[in-house]
Order: sequence, then C-alpha cells, then structure tokens
Amino acid sequence: MKPVIALVGRPNVGKSTLFNRLTRTRDALVADFPGLTRDRKYGDGQLGGYLYTVVDTGGIGENDDGIDVPMTSQSLQAVGEADVVLFMVDGRAGLTAADEQIASELRKLPKPTYLIVNKTDGVDADSAMSEFFALGLTEVLPIAAAHGRGVTSMIEHILEGFTDLELLPEGEHRTSKKPGEDSIRVAVLGRPNVGKSTLINRMLGEERVVVFDHAGTTRDSIEVPFERMGRAYTLIDTAGVRRRGKVYEMVEKFSVIKALQAMEAAQVVVVVIDAREGITDQDLHLLGYALDSGRALMIAVNKWDGLEADHKERVRVNLGRRLEFAPWVKIKFISALHGTGVGDLWGMVEQAWDSAFIKIGTNELTRMMEEITNGHPPPRNGRFRAKLRYAHLGGNNPPTLVLHGNRTEALPASYKKFLENRFRELLKLEGTPIRLEFKSGTNPYEGRKNVLTDRQVHKRKRMIKRMKK
Repeated sequence: MKPVIALVGRPNVGKSTLFNRLTRTRDALVADFPGLTRDRKYGDGQLGGYLYTVVDTGGIGENDDGIDVPMTSQSLQAVGEADVVLFMVDGRAGLTAADEQIASELRKLPKPTYLIVNKTDGVDADSAMSEFFALGLTEVLPIAAAHGRGVTSMIEHILEGFTDLELLPEGEHRTSKKPGEDSIRVAVLGRPNVGKSTLINRMLGEERVVVFDHAGTTRDSIEVPFERMGRAYTLIDTAGVRRRGKVYEMVEKFSVIKALQAMEAAQVVVVVIDAREGITDQDLHLLGYALDSGRALMIAVNKWDGLEADHKERVRVNLGRRLEFAPWVKIKFISALHGTGVGDLWGMVEQAWDSAFIKIGTNELTRMMEEITNGHPPPRNGRFRAKLRYAHLGGNNPPTLVLHGNRTEALPASYKKFLENRFRELLKLEGTPIRLEFKSGTNPYEGRKNVLTDRQVHKRKRMIKRMKK
C-alpha cells in the first residue's frame, strides 16, 4: 500500500512548508501569512524505495463562521481519508486553546496520530515540546520544516508503523509523468468571484474545493485528478486574476503567477466569465494569455440563470463582437450553482483535446494542401508566384502545420489566414488554435559564379562562326 498522510493544524504552523519538504517540490504556496492554504492539496513523496502520499490542508480555524467553516470541512475530509494524521503545532507560539480543541477531536480517531512540534530551530526542543504532552498524544516529534531538521527521521518513524508499504524496485526512483501522458489537464481561469471553484465542484460532483462568497477565496492552484467514463482528467482550480494595477499584496501576486503557470501546464483552458458583468477587458487579457500559450480554449459564461432576455441578448452580441479575433473559441452559457449546461462542457473539453492532439500523416496533409491551393492558388508577387510543395504535422497543442515550398516568404498575411481557415475546416478542428509554419527550399545554384569550361567556350566560338557565315 501507499499510505496517505494528512497534515492538519492551526493556520500558519508550517503545514505547507512540511508538504513541500516531504514531496521535494515547491507545489504548495508558502508565505508568512496565516490562512494561505484553503483547499486540500495532494503530493507524492518517496523515502528510499517506499512511496507515500501527503495531503496539505487549510488551517482549522478558531472561529465558527465565515470562510473558516469550509476550510475546516476540507481539513476534516482529508483526515477522514488518511491512513495517518500529523497534527502540527507551533513550538515557538506554545500551546493554544485551538490546539487543545483540535487534539480533543483527533484523540477520538481510530488511526495513528502524531503530534509534530514545528519551528524548534533556535530553541531548546525538549522545552518546546514539554507543554504539548498535556494534549494526550503519546507520539511527539520535534522538527524544523523550513530547514529540514528532523524531517527525515520523522517520516522514517512514521513509515515504520506500516508493514505492507509499496516498494519500488531497487535503484528505481519515482519519476513525474509529463503533462498529458495519462490525463486531460483542464485549467479553469477567470477573474475573482466569477464561480471557478463552484464550477469545479459541480463538475466533480462533490465539495472538493472551498467555495465562499468573497473574492480571492482560492489562493493556490489545486489539481484534482479523477476519472470519468473511462477517461482520466485533472481539473485545476486557480486563483482569480485581476488587473495588474489592482494587485497589491505579495501573496496575490504569487497566486496569479501560479494561475498562469497552471495554464501553461494544462492542455485545455476554460475561462469563466460572469454573465452579469459581460466580457470585460481583463477577461480579454486572460484570453490573450491563453491564445499566446497555444492551449485549447473555451469560454464558460457563468451565472446565466435568472437574467432578463434583453440582458442575455446584449451579452451574446458583445461576446460575438469582442471575440472576432478568435471566432473558433467555443462558448457555453452555464449556471455552476444550479448545474445548468455544465454537463455539456465535458463533450466540449474532449473535442478540444482531440483537436489539439490531432494525428495526421504527411501524405494526407499534402493532399489537403494541394486541394486548397488548386482551388485558390497563391497570388503573384511580381513576376513569380509562391509554390507550396508538401506539408507535414510539426507538433501538437496547438496543432502546428509545416508547409514547404518556394518563395513562401512572399505569401501575404491574407492568404496565410485563408490557408489557416481552410485547414481548420478540412481537419474539423474545434476549440484549438492552429499554427502554420512556412519553409522555403534553397536554390543550390544561388551565389555561384557563371564560369564556363574550356569545352563550352570552344563550342560557343564555333557556333558564333557558323552564324557569321
């Protein structure tokens, strides 16, 4: 088995720092800021040949209202599915009432629970641990997650309690699979408070990520792998992206960076727009980022239910007008809260992914190119006309078509756009950009001097003499 280890505790005790240390990654966003983590985050770790899974959670709040309630619910779900629980406390701050309340609940669990006293660097570990023995948890381990002190011995001690650990073959190491090797990665982006997390939960059919009626609820990018109808997916919930001039806090700046990185790591991007506000300049900026990345793209217009008919018509007209630069982008009007139209997104995602990773042979692609150019040849440029000879697939996500010929640099932009539209039509590409690359063959005689051999010179002289006679 591969044990699941849940990290729980008050906000700002170092859970995300320990998560990164155990998984040897920087996946979890870390800052000296309480309540930064709000959703469950999963990662795999390895000690020697033994594998384990770590679950980072949001801090269990000290209040019973506001966003602390869904954060605590996420933490309790992580505890419920874990094989072992690491209850983290702050060795410098000492024992608090919130620690005592959490410990009283964890003592009821029929599963191993370890008390991890963090931030013991620079202080006497025994003194820092002494007051926490009052919590009634017998397994108390001191660490300094920021510097890695005591972390290896801690995880070794924890794994000793399992007799049937998953073991890699000797000399083999855990390797991360490249994005897209075994799942369709779908990133959900948008401005703050447009309903991204609500949409993720609706697509999953469970309260997987924290939802709260307040902008900026999601701060880190949360990846949720799952399977639907025999096909593997990874949904990525991201922090809301505001205009650069509106981003003041350093934490939000890192959140925006993580969101844009999630888009780069995805294959399909769903940009969520608030129907009540229509498409804004910031929405267009996000669409521009997605287009530049070359990812398959679609738009989910959320909060569609309950709008007046004339308002809906204005939104449709405005979308069509402002998206003229990318008419291939698919638009779906949904209500993430009530589920209206959400089921149709799956078919659109699959279609966009299939188009982004299309496979086609050189012969068939060349035949299509000849069909296009025979019906509408390239325009003349002076005395000459560009000649396209053959085409092949140069890459995917986005599909990249490489067209070889002569004088391709003389092709006007309008004809290149015509070729792009015709290839999109013939290949039946939906929801993905397409890129064309043109390569001209070189003239082997270009730059060579016109030098005649002695025989050619003699032949030419004889010809001139005959002509004179």
